[in-house]
Amino acid sequence: MKELPTLLRALNLGEIASKSDELTVQAEQEGWSHEKYLRILCELELDRRSQRRTERLLKDSRLPSGKTWATLDQERLPIKLRRQLSALLEGRFVKEAGNILAFGLPGRGKTHLLCAIAHELILRHGTKVLFMPAVHLVQQLLVAKRDLKLESFLRKLDGFDVVLVDDIGYIQQSREEMEVLFTFLSERYERKSVMITSNLVFSEWDKIFKDPMTTAAAIDRLVHHSTILELVELDSFRMQHAKKEKQKGAN
Repeated sequence: MKELPTLLRALNLGEIASKSDELTVQAEQEGWSHEKYLRILCELELDRRSQRRTERLLKDSRLPSGKTWATLDQERLPIKLRRQLSALLEGRFVKEAGNILAFGLPGRGKTHLLCAIAHELILRHGTKVLFMPAVHLVQQLLVAKRDLKLESFLRKLDGFDVVLVDDIGYIQQSREEMEVLFTFLSERYERKSVMITSNLVFSEWDKIFKDPMTTAAAIDRLVHHSTILELVELDSFRMQHAKKEKQKGAN
């Protein structure tokens, strides 16, 4: 006859298998009912599975390490923006296939801000997130199109509730690059969420898409269900660091 831990592991109940002996002793000492004993074992198993799922989601997200809510300097953010963040962390925009667009000059913390939001969505709601620099996304879309696998690649991206596209303003599009990026945005419109950082405001997006009609269509799709976060008035982190160093030197 097989041992109980062996049977439990065969049923993929590894946490129960590892804790059953310890809890059996505690149950006998404290006089637990069978129901309480079983409930606690099940809770331990579910907690461990939830933890493993979160670890997997964080790994699959490819979010940059260190750019989390805990490391976000919220005090430097405008009050209006901080108020917006509370609602975004509830995750309702994901269920409604809404978007988040963060604008600001380089070094203002756009990437950290959106990564921190995405990180919290994973921890709090189990949201499936994928972080991709815009240039890498376009390159992969082009390769998929060349290999006649664009539809398959878009379906793969569809598996993520949120795709965080970083630094879209740095892309100077050729027509083919413009087309695949527009296809990606169109495919997710009103179905799945995107989070985008850009150093270019909408009035400058003709630098990205070149064609006025395509630019207007892309903006229209993104803005329709979106929250816009503006970091345009903030000093850059590098400028703040330089000021602090100057002050130290003066003292």
